Amino acid sequence: MTTSRITAVLGPTNTGKTHYAITRMLSYRTGVIGLPLRLLAREVYDRIVAVRGPGVVALVTGEERIVPPRAAYWVCTVEAMPQGIGCDFLAVDEIQLCADPARGHVFTDRLLQARGLHETLFLGAETMRGAIAAMVPDAQFLRRERMSELSYTGSKKISRMPARAAIVGFSVENCYAIAELLRRTKGGAAVVMGALSPRTRNAQVEMYQNGDVDYLVATDAIGMGLNLDIGHVAFSSLTKFDGRRMRHLMPEELAQIAGRAGRYMDNGTFGVTGEAPPLDDAVASAICDHKFQPVKKLQWRNSRLQFGSVKRLIATLEDRTDDPWLTRVRESDDLAALKTLAADPEVAARASDGPSINLLWDVCRIPDFRGISRAEHAGLLTTIYNDLHQLGHVSANWFGLQVRRIDRTDGDIDTLSKRLAYIRTWTYVAQRNGWLVDESRWREETRAVEDRLSDALHGALTQRFVDRRTSILLRRLKQKESLVADVNDKGEVTVEGEFVGRLEGFRFRMDKAGSPDEAKTLRQASVQALAPQFHLLADRFYNAPDPEIDFTEQGGLMWGDAAVGKLTPGDDPFKPGITVFVDEEAGADVAAKVQRRLQHFIDRKIAAGFEPLMALKNDETLTGAAKGFAYRLAEGFGVLPRGDVAEDVKALDQDARGALRKHGVRFGQFTIFMPLLLKPAPTRLRLVLWSLSKGLSEFPESPPPGLVTVPAAKDAVLGYYAMSGYRAAGDRAIRIDMLERLADMLRDKDSRGGFEANPDMLSITGMTLEQFADLMTGLGYKADKGEREKVKTVAPEAVSEVETPPQTPAEAGVPADDALSEPASETPDTGPQMEVFYTFTWGGRAARQAHPQGDRPRGKGKPKGKAKPQGAGNNRPQTFQAKPKREKQIDPDNPFAAALAGFKKD
Repeated sequence: MTTSRITAVLGPTNTGKTHYAITRMLSYRTGVIGLPLRLLAREVYDRIVAVRGPGVVALVTGEERIVPPRAAYWVCTVEAMPQGIGCDFLAVDEIQLCADPARGHVFTDRLLQARGLHETLFLGAETMRGAIAAMVPDAQFLRRERMSELSYTGSKKISRMPARAAIVGFSVENCYAIAELLRRTKGGAAVVMGALSPRTRNAQVEMYQNGDVDYLVATDAIGMGLNLDIGHVAFSSLTKFDGRRMRHLMPEELAQIAGRAGRYMDNGTFGVTGEAPPLDDAVASAICDHKFQPVKKLQWRNSRLQFGSVKRLIATLEDRTDDPWLTRVRESDDLAALKTLAADPEVAARASDGPSINLLWDVCRIPDFRGISRAEHAGLLTTIYNDLHQLGHVSANWFGLQVRRIDRTDGDIDTLSKRLAYIRTWTYVAQRNGWLVDESRWREETRAVEDRLSDALHGALTQRFVDRRTSILLRRLKQKESLVADVNDKGEVTVEGEFVGRLEGFRFRMDKAGSPDEAKTLRQASVQALAPQFHLLADRFYNAPDPEIDFTEQGGLMWGDAAVGKLTPGDDPFKPGITVFVDEEAGADVAAKVQRRLQHFIDRKIAAGFEPLMALKNDETLTGAAKGFAYRLAEGFGVLPRGDVAEDVKALDQDARGALRKHGVRFGQFTIFMPLLLKPAPTRLRLVLWSLSKGLSEFPESPPPGLVTVPAAKDAVLGYYAMSGYRAAGDRAIRIDMLERLADMLRDKDSRGGFEANPDMLSITGMTLEQFADLMTGLGYKADKGEREKVKTVAPEAVSEVETPPQTPAEAGVPADDALSEPASETPDTGPQMEVFYTFTWGGRAARQAHPQGDRPRGKGKPKGKAKPQGAGNNRPQTFQAKPKREKQIDPDNPFAAALAGFKKD
């Protein structure tokens, strides 16, 4: 008989039973507390260490062993509780697990055998009162009431689940599916399962406790004393697999889990979700009122084992009891493993004495953390036992190989979870005293591998099931705190350190969201945080120099790489309107400031690009026809095809023309234009303004600068080439200033009798002869193609001071057939070489119909006599006699005509 005071502290969840036990233990010099879960043991260990320090607190579980030399307080799982150490205080939590089919016999043994020297506490549910009273007659009872109320709220969709809720599932697949749904709709969830390591579990719980996520997805592991800030518990299922079969949860099991809602003085609620059916009214009432059927049977297994033989050990493990409160436990995993190993001849031969059989039993008690088949697990146990029996320790090489194989942090959640389960086996082996040669090293190494895998698993769970960005922003929005946004030089926007999108000018492009709820949160947080950024950005834009702003050929307005507006047609073609690209959330003040800055930019751009034209248009000294023509030229943005204004040009007298020429107006044969406006910058701007005035939906682009001719598109908008500074002729368009130079070359040509192109004509156009012929055809000329024998010029052997007149082949003594060939010894005679040539003549009436009036070049009129066109007759080269060159008439339109006439008189 013991003199220890035995007290059963019974009551529902949230009554402070565990806290009461810890307080009582710390009032003694030594103590031991047994807890149902490794996770809960770690939580209690941390609490006691915070009070008394790590030097006097031990933690002993199956896979973890922290025992300082001066350990006074032992925190253990119930299976790992040390026996016979003579502690002053002893407590066992969740004593109602005596009725659990899998582990109940361990709790029953502690109820019957474990005692503190001065005080013993059994903590659990009220359903154990009768059993404890019958099995421990000396026990006193202390009833503790729940500190808050618990109520049933029925069924709720996950999408409508309140914050600070825990959704309970009973399979890994179910938990993962729920967590994925919560990530899409609520920003994410923490995941807590019994198979997690304490390190992973603590990291997940921390996310929930500090508000990074508002939802927790858990297995029934949370029902065993884990104290979390939960307001609502929702069951996603009412059935579970207990290791042997699927079964419905008992009301008291549901109550144990539902009781996690409403901690301390805060009331809690519970309900169902997903495919779980609503709870029966009787069950819901029983949970709320904490009234359940009392426990009638305790699971029991004989603890007085005999090691005379393996058969005798098995027989004592299968002993029955006549006690009406006790029932023999079903065959447990360790007993099944013992029977399997006993059937192995080598193991049976080794287990021949008491110590060998005792060692065999210790090995068979290694839990199957990996969840593999019994045969595979038995194979592992056989290897360990044979090593221990033969070597006295597990082979370090073999053990190290097993650890190294799983020391990898790559892979998905399932892979990492499997590795974590495997390392638990080797951690358990390393914790057994004397099983490894360098057990301290292996304990540290297996613990380090478990920590690495735990961190990796936490990261994988967080990455998959938590949208950290959305959860953080939701928390800040709920706290109504001022959100801080940061915009880097790339326009990337971060709010509270989380990337939310990009600022493109004054428009926010939100990052892709996974759901409408997530998108709503992102938008709301971003707009609130960006409000001051928009004002700062507007100030910087308003003070930006003009070179930082530009327009596109489609009328867009750019600030660097960001579009900030576009040009729109105005009442005056030279005063276009502005439409700004500013988000509505930026505010009217920001939009107005951007509008003013863009208007200033485009006004200055037009004033600078069209300065000569604006000066012409605004010249008050112009009168009459000159004034009207200046406006006409302004309407044409500085470029007018002469055919379109032929009558207006004729109406201009020499004074009017002179006044216009002072402003840089050039009266060309094909185009009236201002040469300064043909530069690339004015041309690009002219096309945009012209496209706006025409109301085009798509603006044509300006030709690349520096090209004399460009391909002429057949479907080009009427007037496009003139605005580009080109004139279409045939398959190509030629720059109008180069066309006027060509016209000057054609002025003295015989356009009636015909003429050929010379190298200068081809040079200024940059064309081949065939392209030039097509160009001339487009300008209204006829191009007659012919072939003739090519004349080779022979370089003279010496150059004399006096030029020798050209000689005919006969005069040179060269036979006519050999005139165009080299000596036979050098080049074989291949016959006469032919060349293609074109003869150009004005197209006459057809040309006048095809081209507007004024487009015909003003060359020679009808020649004296009849001139036979070149290339006519026998197509042989013609010889021409030199005649005095006719003096070129002075163009009366030339502003220097009077000065040139004076030089000629001199």
